Amino acid sequence: MALKSTIYKATLNISDLDRQHYAEYPLTLALHPSETETRMMIRLLAFAMFADEALSFTRGLCVDDEPDLWQHAPSGEIDLWIEVGLPSDKRLRKACSRAKRVVLLAYGSDQQFDPWFQGVRKTLMRLDNLDIYRIDDSACDTLTALAERQMRLQCTIQDGELWFTGEAGSAEVRPRPVSVV
Repeated sequence: MALKSTIYKATLNISDLDRQHYAEYPLTLALHPSETETRMMIRLLAFAMFADEALSFTRGLCVDDEPDLWQHAPSGEIDLWIEVGLPSDKRLRKACSRAKRVVLLAYGSDQQFDPWFQGVRKTLMRLDNLDIYRIDDSACDTLTALAERQMRLQCTIQDGELWFTGEAGSAEVRPRPVSVV
């Protein structure tokens, strides 16, 4: 018998001063049995960074040809494809061929990130519609500490920095752009 996903409910109130976007989003996040809470919270971070009424979570880990989040244009084209983690260069090439813009939120220790990045760097240099952001370990840890089955989070974004506050505490995250050149 297959294990079922654990459901997390989040009310995310966003005040994005960089984009002048202010909204509250009731979100349902399914934590896949093979997924960590850290990865789930990075998906929530991605939603906060690019919040839009048309942005949605996908079926995630159980589907190979979908990102973690995406946003479709009214015509059905994929405007934004968001991946989290350290995906293969093949997956990123495929994403860049299907979407107008692809964003990767890379996280993990330096011992994980550095070899991955050196292995895919040549391929990534050719992908003009790919943006990569690195989330450091301490930010991952403080963000993961906010994870609860029922979350009410306030996220303020200014100058590319995100501040999350909730009943379980607070977290400050500054996604760093990664240059592939």
